[in-house]
Amino acid sequence: CSGRVDMLHLLKAIEDGADGVCVAGCLEGECHFVEGNLKTKKKVLAVKKALAAAGVEPERVEMFNLSSAMAPEFARIASEMTATVTKAN
Repeated sequence: CSGRVDMLHLLKAIEDGADGVCVAGCLEGECHFVEGNLKTKKKVLAVKKALAAAGVEPERVEMFNLSSAMAPEFARIASEMTATVTKAN
């Protein structure tokens, strides 16, 4: 469940040198744990604000909502995220 993701996980990944972090969660309204993905969406937004305040490109951290049946969409998101973080470097 993406609801298990903590803001510290996201920040630590960037601090440790990750070019970007992509959080994948269930489609909105379809979370098995009711609100896990909605809570994580708020966490990701807070991390993006913290990164911007620290002078780091906030687009290095993104959350996407998709189902396991959306492989082509996942591939598109991965390509877009790669392009985004490549530009930021």
